[in-house]
Amino acid sequence: MSDAPTPPSPIGEYQLGESVGYLVSRVRSTMWNMVNQHTSAELGITSTQASMVFMLAAGKSLTAADLAREYGIDASAVTRLIDRLEKRGLLSRVRSDEDRRVVRLALTPEGFALAEKIPAIFSRVLDKLLMGFSPEEVGFLKSLLRRILANSCDPSCVALASAAADKPAASPLR
Repeated sequence: MSDAPTPPSPIGEYQLGESVGYLVSRVRSTMWNMVNQHTSAELGITSTQASMVFMLAAGKSLTAADLAREYGIDASAVTRLIDRLEKRGLLSRVRSDEDRRVVRLALTPEGFALAEKIPAIFSRVLDKLLMGFSPEEVGFLKSLLRRILANSCDPSCVALASAAADKPAASPLR
């Protein structure tokens, strides 16, 4: 055996609690769990299902492929989520008249009624998580997050970051 000192391990030197990636991930997970508690109790659906209903109501995503891209999950997982929402009577699948291969997703009147309740849940969770933050701090946080998205070079993220930068400031905590 050698008496040479063992080099320090990168694992031992890495401070997880100081990692931006870890902190962003933990905030997202905490926020999503809080939203899930509310959507399950108040709406009878998961936070992911609620978010998808909201995306459809907002016109952000119109097909299963759009939703899969937006959430970064595979198409089969989106199909299962859509199946559950369809069974609940919240959405329906509609074939495109222009291209029969394309199946668009449309909210039912019940789906729209449910979608109208979702922003209040999102707002309550964010209000709790951003308690004690000044409007300026919230605006600064949002600008930093937009810069991170823009740096990703993902066209949809870059578009989101630049579109939001062009809009006047909305409600500070949302």
